[in-house]
Amino acid sequence: MSNRLYYENPYLTKWTTTITNIITKDDYVLVTLAETAFYPEGGGQPSDTGLIDHIPVMDVFQEFGEVYHKLPHSPENREVECVINWELRYDHMQQHTGQHLLSAICIDEYDAHTTSFHLGKDTVSIDLSVPEFSDDQLLHIENQVNKAIYENREINTYFVPKEKASTLPLRKTPDVEGNEMRIVEIEGIDTSACAGTHVKRTGELGLMKLLKTEKSKGNTRVYFIFGGRALKDYQETHSILTSLTNQYSTNRGGLIEKITKIENENKQYQRDIEELNGRISQLLAKELIQTHQERVITEEFEDKSLKELQGIAKQINELSNQCVIFTTTLENKLLISHNGSVPVQCGQLFKQELKNYHGKGGGNNTTAQAAFDNINDLDAFKSMLQSKIKELV
Repeated sequence: MSNRLYYENPYLTKWTTTITNIITKDDYVLVTLAETAFYPEGGGQPSDTGLIDHIPVMDVFQEFGEVYHKLPHSPENREVECVINWELRYDHMQQHTGQHLLSAICIDEYDAHTTSFHLGKDTVSIDLSVPEFSDDQLLHIENQVNKAIYENREINTYFVPKEKASTLPLRKTPDVEGNEMRIVEIEGIDTSACAGTHVKRTGELGLMKLLKTEKSKGNTRVYFIFGGRALKDYQETHSILTSLTNQYSTNRGGLIEKITKIENENKQYQRDIEELNGRISQLLAKELIQTHQERVITEEFEDKSLKELQGIAKQINELSNQCVIFTTTLENKLLISHNGSVPVQCGQLFKQELKNYHGKGGGNNTTAQAAFDNINDLDAFKSMLQSKIKELV
């Protein structure tokens, strides 16, 4: 069984040790070490990554008390040099310790107990046993957590016999294997059983930011970041805000007002465009009726969307008993429509024939539309429709 160096010193990044066993699988190997500082996934904390004898560590997990290191192939030597991915390890330490601090303050301030913890690559969250928080409560929690960070309180980790765990002010006593329980204690704030890696003082957490909340099965899921993640988030946010304030010639405080004004103007422009498009559709419909004496109006458009074709067809259906077949090469789509005066069941016809032309679509008795992968299939389907309709009318 490996000696677990991450308990003795979570800041250890390099060491030399001996391989005790190699298990060969189809496309990878599992390696056990005499001493390991690679943390296996568990307790909400992901596993470490790094190198063993210059070979990337793909995964680390624990099974039956042993720590297994997943590698793409076997090391050449039995004595190997191991290197931890420190940036990832320290991020996990900051987020996990931060979670302990956040959970403790949520209990102290609002009797909100943590029911689950997730530490992902991009997001970190806890589920709290309350239905919701107000904005003022969330701000208060954030301020209290950051206050504890600035106080730079000491964080101690140690093992105790399981029978003595009841003498400690644990918020929850978990069911753990073995005769000992590992304790993580934040000075004056929290005492919890935990097997994860943690920083030595709260000051190392740097900064905490609550990101958002959402409802989750009657609880509240709180998303947050600490340390390096919080700094990176602030840097990205500051860069975006600076670009926007320069673009709109305003300061940060006036940005919302400026964007709201632009959105309202754009909504009015859209209403004006829709009104003009309606007038254009009406004029074009009248022109098509006048220039097509036959029962079917067939027209190809290069620069109009299916939505625009539907508007023109609607105008024709209101003014004429003609059937329209419109195509748009802009979107490789086809529309057929009439007002019921033509004996053509559009949807049924599409259902029978469309699959033969690699198209997708459908409709009802008086209108149907379809999309095609290429112009050749579109033209072939249009020709078929014209022939079928000539037989019916």
